[in-house]
Amino acid sequence: MTTAGTNIDPKAPSGNDHKTEPRSAATLAAASTDPDPDRLNALIGQLLADLGGAFSVPLVRIGDQLGLYGHLRDGGGLRADEFAARSGIAPRYAREWLSAQAASGYVSYDDTSECFSLSPEQAMVFARDDSPVNLRGAFDLAAAMHDNTPMVLDAFRTGEGVGWGDQAGCLFCAVGKFFRPGYVNNIVSRWLPTLDGVAERLSRGGTVADVGCGHGHSTVLMAQAFPKARFKGFDFHEGSIAEARRQAEAHGVADRVTFEVASATDFPAGGYDLVTHFDCLHDLGDPRGAARRVRETLADDGVWMIVEPIAGDRLNDNLNAVGRLFYSASTMVCVPTSLDQEVGEALGAQAGEARIGAIARDAGFTRFRRATETPFNMVLEARP
Repeated sequence: MTTAGTNIDPKAPSGNDHKTEPRSAATLAAASTDPDPDRLNALIGQLLADLGGAFSVPLVRIGDQLGLYGHLRDGGGLRADEFAARSGIAPRYAREWLSAQAASGYVSYDDTSECFSLSPEQAMVFARDDSPVNLRGAFDLAAAMHDNTPMVLDAFRTGEGVGWGDQAGCLFCAVGKFFRPGYVNNIVSRWLPTLDGVAERLSRGGTVADVGCGHGHSTVLMAQAFPKARFKGFDFHEGSIAEARRQAEAHGVADRVTFEVASATDFPAGGYDLVTHFDCLHDLGDPRGAARRVRETLADDGVWMIVEPIAGDRLNDNLNAVGRLFYSASTMVCVPTSLDQEVGEALGAQAGEARIGAIARDAGFTRFRRATETPFNMVLEARP
């Protein structure tokens, strides 16, 4: 790609290059700021891709809310008018939406038949609710972060936080939707079995506290898998607890699952066999106080399970595509949320294993390890 004004090599010889002239410090400084054309073009190419993704956010959300991806998955190859009839939307909007999705690579297009379709890979991302790589919720999260910009902008100036329940749109709904596919595909089948003896223990019974449970997706999934155990979910956001109770009723586990409004530093004691924090420890204002509370409420042989965004312990370890997402979300959501709470430590979404391990040890845990990981999460285990 070549852009206007960048196709001239600034190092090309001039008509006077047969002479060697001394250059002033100002001339040398100016030369050092000249852009490298290849690097500039690469940056512009990246920005165009980024802007294309940003412009796609409302289109993906429309497709999600109208069930358009499901119609495309079930219909095989469809022309735009056929797709409009099947999905019940206006034909002109159907063609433009499909064209934009095809340009993004989210939908496939065959020029010969003029049909649009979903490849198996595209269906995994956009059209299968319980796929481990269903990322539709990420687009809702991006929209919520965008809506939240005015409040976070003010917080940049003041250094204050933005309350979880005060943020624009249903941010907590988007967060729950984003994390649920990963929980469905990992908590019971992959994460809990890596904690020594925990799955076997819950199969026999026991009590679990799910702290920072949000809408209760993680709590309900564990309860469905371990019918002899009892589960208590705690969150400081009243609206999330109300939704979690509805989830428990809808999934038939309300007889063994309770949800209460409580903070991470004062949730009720209970001699828990397992205490969990799913993707929330870094959001807490006082993660050290939360760790101490876990130690106080845990049975002597209990386990603390901490699921956090995957992160290295140095900034340079996280300068990658996943780190980019998490640092951005952390700036817009996690840090403002923590700063609005008591203490306001603001660990950030990329806190890393070493910092969390130090918090666990300071709280009295003597054993700490990374039990497993995924491309998006690390599962940490702490024991007294």
